[in-house]
Amino acid sequence: MRLGVIDVGSNTVHLLVVDAHRGAQPLPAYSHKIELRLSEHTTADGEIKEAGVEQLSTFVAECLTIAEDQGIEDLLAFATSAIREAPNGETVLQQVREQTGADLEVLSGADEARLTFLAVRRWFGWSSGRLLCVDIGGGSLELAVGLDEEPDAALSLPLGAGRLTRDLTGDPPSPEDVRALRKRIRSDIGRVVRDLSRFGAPDRVVGTSKTVRSLARVTGAAPSGDGPYVSRTLKRSELQALVQRLAPMTADERAALPGVSASRAAQLLAGALVVEGAMDLLGVERLDVCPWALREGVILRRLDWLEP
Repeated sequence: MRLGVIDVGSNTVHLLVVDAHRGAQPLPAYSHKIELRLSEHTTADGEIKEAGVEQLSTFVAECLTIAEDQGIEDLLAFATSAIREAPNGETVLQQVREQTGADLEVLSGADEARLTFLAVRRWFGWSSGRLLCVDIGGGSLELAVGLDEEPDAALSLPLGAGRLTRDLTGDPPSPEDVRALRKRIRSDIGRVVRDLSRFGAPDRVVGTSKTVRSLARVTGAAPSGDGPYVSRTLKRSELQALVQRLAPMTADERAALPGVSASRAAQLLAGALVVEGAMDLLGVERLDVCPWALREGVILRRLDWLEP
């Protein structure tokens, strides 16, 4: 059957169409996305501005038309931290519903971590043993660990690359701002380290998300054009050296690095600081990069519910 997912994230709104059936690998058939950056369309108190809501509604309506054109039988639509944490989140959902007919399901941070963990487990398989998953998005950082498809611990922290970039004023940001952000990141992660480490050392540590893929590419991993089955890793030693390089760079200079888009260049330093902090505090030397993440987890869970 043909399934579609509309993922309303803090950075990107993405329609992914896959061909899949229960017990099979979902195969991408079509992709349509826009970098809406809802986390930047906010007021001082965090409410999503009307202009952002209008753009979201317009793009969701566009996705619904494309979904019909693509022959989708089942369409899932969900939103993450940008709407979850907005004081006017319910109003945004209602406006999107009234203008498009789409019901966006708001996932909790823990649900994000669990569904991403499911996707990672299915990608790497049971032979990976105990998995630790590190997933950084635009609005939040998800951490999960476990032996099964349901993690023993699934946590979400407000440490997304887009969110934190707002604390780095200037281009490049001042060394004082970078140090302050680094301290905050490590303090927040340090509070939850025991919640993850008490389940034992992981056999494999995995990183997901566009930020992790970009950092791996800059440090020498294969480009996306080589396909999803190429092994890609991100080493802590190389990431530490990269953070030192990124800090004094302007956004334009970061955009010239391999695998870094101009639209994501500004967020790369904050994302690198988060991933470096997580690897340091969790005692991780290397992340294996997984091409599957939350969207695939949502699709896999939906397929699991289908009748055999």
